Amino acid sequence: MSAEATNPATPGPVVPTAPRRRARPRLDLRRLGRAALLGPGARDRLPDAIGHVVDAHRAHHPDADLEPLRRAYVLAESSHRGQMRKSGEPYITHPLAVTLILAELGAETVTLTASLLHDTVEDTDVTLDQVRDEFGEEVRYLVDGVTKLEKVDYGAAAEPETFRKMLVATGNDVRVMSIKLADRLHNMRTLGVMRPEKQARIAKVTRDVLIPLAERLGVQALKTELEDLVFAILHPEEYEHTRELIAENAARVDDPLAAIADDTRGVLREADISAEVLIRPRHFVSVHRVSRKRGQLRGADFGRVLVLVNEDADCYAVLGELHTCMTPVVSEFKDFIAVPKFNLYQSLHTAVAHPDGQVAEVLIRTYQMHKVAEAGVVALGNPYAPPASDEPGDGEREDPTRPGWLSRLLDWQRAAPDPDTFWSTLREDLAQDREITVFRPDGGTLGLPEGATCVDAAYAQYGEDAHACIGARVNGRLATLSTVLRDGDTVQLLMGQDPASEPSREWLEHAHTPAARIAIQRWLTAHPATAGTDADGRDADAAEAPGGGAAEASGGGAADTRAEEPDADPVGAESGPRPAPARSSSVGALVDLPGASVRLARCCTPVPPDEVTGFAVRGGAVTVHRVECAAVARMKNTGRAEVDVRWDEPAGDETTGCRVTLFAESFGRPHLLADLTEAIALQGAEIVSATVEPPSQQRVHHTYTLQLPDAALLPALMRAMRNVPGVYDVSRSQHPASAS
Repeated sequence: MSAEATNPATPGPVVPTAPRRRARPRLDLRRLGRAALLGPGARDRLPDAIGHVVDAHRAHHPDADLEPLRRAYVLAESSHRGQMRKSGEPYITHPLAVTLILAELGAETVTLTASLLHDTVEDTDVTLDQVRDEFGEEVRYLVDGVTKLEKVDYGAAAEPETFRKMLVATGNDVRVMSIKLADRLHNMRTLGVMRPEKQARIAKVTRDVLIPLAERLGVQALKTELEDLVFAILHPEEYEHTRELIAENAARVDDPLAAIADDTRGVLREADISAEVLIRPRHFVSVHRVSRKRGQLRGADFGRVLVLVNEDADCYAVLGELHTCMTPVVSEFKDFIAVPKFNLYQSLHTAVAHPDGQVAEVLIRTYQMHKVAEAGVVALGNPYAPPASDEPGDGEREDPTRPGWLSRLLDWQRAAPDPDTFWSTLREDLAQDREITVFRPDGGTLGLPEGATCVDAAYAQYGEDAHACIGARVNGRLATLSTVLRDGDTVQLLMGQDPASEPSREWLEHAHTPAARIAIQRWLTAHPATAGTDADGRDADAAEAPGGGAAEASGGGAADTRAEEPDADPVGAESGPRPAPARSSSVGALVDLPGASVRLARCCTPVPPDEVTGFAVRGGAVTVHRVECAAVARMKNTGRAEVDVRWDEPAGDETTGCRVTLFAESFGRPHLLADLTEAIALQGAEIVSATVEPPSQQRVHHTYTLQLPDAALLPALMRAMRNVPGVYDVSRSQHPASAS
């Protein structure tokens, strides 16, 4: 029994109800009350009192077994007999009204059976065991869930703990929440008998908790009517102003929406496309929002044109005809068929311009899409029924009708370090009414709220394993975890292999989803003092050196400072003893210029088997460059003549040792520098010098000058460096090394 119906109250003003988007038959409470007082009908026929429910149910499920509904009504009527609502009707009219709401939305028989019985266990002598024995375990589970929801103190719904209890009471079955939403809608319709302060309290709970959940479940028919009822109670002046605007528009002789609808019918008739074209009025809250956004409203702002077709392909055919034969507003086009919204909503959205300059929004969808758009999860039946064989079994866009949707909420509330954390993060999520879709490299999708970052994508895909995320590529380009994602982006998350990887406190500033914020806060609560990582998530080993300069490291016993070197070094300076003219004894570079000495350019540090070219410089020397070196193009542009250069083959077992400069880019993480130097040492390379720049936006730039015993080891060395977790690129230096 709902508190709204039983608490003492003095009659108050009747709340005006908002117009609904389709003509929905209302329950005749007086007639049903008389039928209820007369008692149940004979066992061989359905009681007259549930005729409305049966008609609505058969419209969606022609072959449904109606016997459970008859038995549920008989039990509910006999149990509630003698109980009255504050409005004066027999109490049985309330579960009947709730059940009719769900039947009109297309709920299956089990949900309707539980809806008829939803108040019996709380308010009568009926027990859950009786319900199970008579109707089965599934109905008992739903009735038990609704009963637990009724026991939640909604008067304190703004308190974090209340919502946690609500989720626990709901369990994993969204049908419990569907019954609760229908129950609240009927109570809101009859809220006029309550005291004004009680009306306001109940309306605020509905606004803060139940309407956002109705949005998440996709039950737009319930959500929009609840919004209008709440609007009328909490903002009566704005409601009255909006009502007057709607009334004035309804009195207009010329209706641009009707004209556009007629034009649309003509276009589709000419194209031989079978479609139903309707005008879909905006509900009160929608009109109010448009009024605040656009100011003065015009006729086309009070509704939308809705086109219903049979097949998905017809939707795109309609779109093509409208854009060809009418004036489209291309910026208003959105394809929610290819990429459905988080609450299962699918439609094509577009807009066309009327000759008088007014713009009308057009929604194009199939009849099945329309059913789901109106009823959401209610229309999709039993969440425990196995999915069809062609449904994907994995992915973040799993239907919320499946048990996993509420399971994730339960996981959040269990993982949250405290009720306030859970409530604040979840309310932010519920407040989001827009979603983006991003794509994974494997073709899968992630549904995220607008404004989400790579941090949110990481936790959406990997859960707590996202603690090891070290960066991302967005549309193929490297990006930091703080990068804000846009609808349609492709996101590749780069995961480290270090089991000691940890999130940064800075990530909280960029996390917007409950999954991300709760996981990060839980880890930070469990690890209040984290060594090795500062607020930027950068490795302490790679931190900026005193005085603000870049930190330098040396290895292999080499000196930690470097002598100043010219831009082009003699071959002997790079690779051992000074060679004879035109030849290096260690790195064999030969030039076709008798008497010339060979110098290897430091801007690109060529080594065998690089493709190389040379240029004569002052002093009778030839500077050897890699052919892709930027300096080569510049010298060619100035008319400098190239000199043929080739690598000499080493004699016997002779190796071609060399010195090379490598440039590495990585994300900051603990122990990164140690792991890199270890990988270099394992390849037999000696670190002559290393420069690590201070991290910038979680990125770290490294420059290493290395002595290799054999130039042939260079490809393997670069692969080994790239395989170090956190390193996303290693390249040959294209710039002169700075002097120490």
